[in-house]
Amino acid sequence: MSTYTGKELSTISYTAVAEVVGGRNGHAESHEPDLSLDLDTPVAMGGKGQGTNPEQLFAIGWGACFQGAMGLAGKELRVAATKLARSKVRVSISFGDEGESFGIKAKIEVNLPGVDRDLAERLVDRTQQLCPYSKATQGNVPTELVVVDSLD
Repeated sequence: MSTYTGKELSTISYTAVAEVVGGRNGHAESHEPDLSLDLDTPVAMGGKGQGTNPEQLFAIGWGACFQGAMGLAGKELRVAATKLARSKVRVSISFGDEGESFGIKAKIEVNLPGVDRDLAERLVDRTQQLCPYSKATQGNVPTELVVVDSLD
């Protein structure tokens, strides 16, 4: 078996563990706290669409991580925490054919009410550099970053 290397962690604060049976049309569980999800392929991909799918989970994880990293970037760039508290992040994960196999691409839209456009763009760019999901996908997943006026 191959081991893929990246930058080693100096310390590990937390390790999440999940178990999946049945792939896209199966069941997933994680503990501490308990999480139990039925998985299903989206209707657009020929499934019933009655459960959660991997792309949704990836988008949720990346969005939460990105918004958390935005707090660090905000401190660096002196953006008021009250302004960051009103921010909203939308992550879209698209699944498709990339030739020999399948792949994903991402779009991250960020709404930062009360933050001027130039500062918002610098904040989002810096967040992309700090976010662990963004770093893990860098060079592997085409990612579009967009500052938007609204996500309604």
